[in-house]
Amino acid sequence: MNVRSRSTLFLIEQLIVIAIFALCAAACAKILTAAYFSAADSRDLSNALHIAESGAESFKATGGDTGKVAEILGGVSGSVDGADAAIVYYNDRWLACGEDSACYRLRLIKGAPDTGGGRPVYGELSIEKLTGEPIIALTVAAGDRGGDTV
Repeated sequence: MNVRSRSTLFLIEQLIVIAIFALCAAACAKILTAAYFSAADSRDLSNALHIAESGAESFKATGGDTGKVAEILGGVSGSVDGADAAIVYYNDRWLACGEDSACYRLRLIKGAPDTGGGRPVYGELSIEKLTGEPIIALTVAAGDRGGDTV
């Protein structure tokens, strides 16, 4: 009877150790999953920032010509709500691709046309996931304002 009591106590102790180990493993899995998604978001933001910088610099270098911007970035030019626009699609590795294999989209919509006199041309640049979730949105300008480069 004494031997049986010891083996029962040992089994209960083992079950408690296994339960504690399972709780620790579940907590570690949750932490690792959160870190994975945080790293993916950070990677997307970093790549989107690089692409946005390229788009803004291209807009500035071409004087606000969205057709040339689309050509430089590997996208297409067109019209969005009646305004000139450049649209570039990117795959999951942030390489320019067609719309059918895209995960991300850059849209650069030209604002008011240059009326002369050194006034800058503005554009709205946005990078978003195709699910509609925005990553970056900013206003870019091309042209001179009183001799200063914008």
